[in-house]
Amino acid sequence: MSEHKPLYIWSLDYAVRSNERDLWRESYRENCDCARAIERAINENYRDNCLNDCIQPIIERYGFDRVNWVLANTIQEKREDGRFSQENKAWAKGFYLPQDDVRWHFCVEAHPGLTDIFTNQARRAWQALGLFDASHCESEKDGQLDYKGKVLVLKGNVLKDRYKTPEDQLFLADGGFGCRPNSRGRKVFGKFLKDGEDTHFYREDFAGILKDECLPDWAREKLNELQTLEESEGPGMMI
Repeated sequence: MSEHKPLYIWSLDYAVRSNERDLWRESYRENCDCARAIERAINENYRDNCLNDCIQPIIERYGFDRVNWVLANTIQEKREDGRFSQENKAWAKGFYLPQDDVRWHFCVEAHPGLTDIFTNQARRAWQALGLFDASHCESEKDGQLDYKGKVLVLKGNVLKDRYKTPEDQLFLADGGFGCRPNSRGRKVFGKFLKDGEDTHFYREDFAGILKDECLPDWAREKLNELQTLEESEGPGMMI
């Protein structure tokens, strides 16, 4: 699978202040291109009062995150249109999109009813990934959970498309200020449970702590292996 262009989720004003205007511009152009591609797909696949399933080529070209972003933007911008379902309006509301004046440029301008059906296709494709989400996690209780030593769930949109799997979402946290609730520091250090690769993410990249009953058998075995290894190595020698 080829790499998709990065999705820039911040405003133009933020991009200018952060010296990231080129990143914003490239992402904006790709957003517009994605919206036009969706319009063409809808037009080419609407036959006999039926929209054939045409989501997969668009996802392969632009990636899940950009397709969802463009569709959510469209529904937010057209939120008063009754031809979009309440379910899709609620889904779109879950995306934070900056209030740039050019957002309408990457609205999908196909028939709203057909765009709504296309959005259903996109959502079904996402659900088919079988990813963990907040419903599989412990309640944050106003941000009071400590992440250290816990198996965490990375949000699906943090991962590149080829890593959008339940296995790649699981992360064992072992330190960092971001583990502590309400800390100013946001980094969470640890390792992927799947292969033990060490890295870090930010606290906001996680959906939360995976509920114990949702932990797959393979992950439980990996966790036991890591804990056994840690106990056998013991504390470092004092010099």
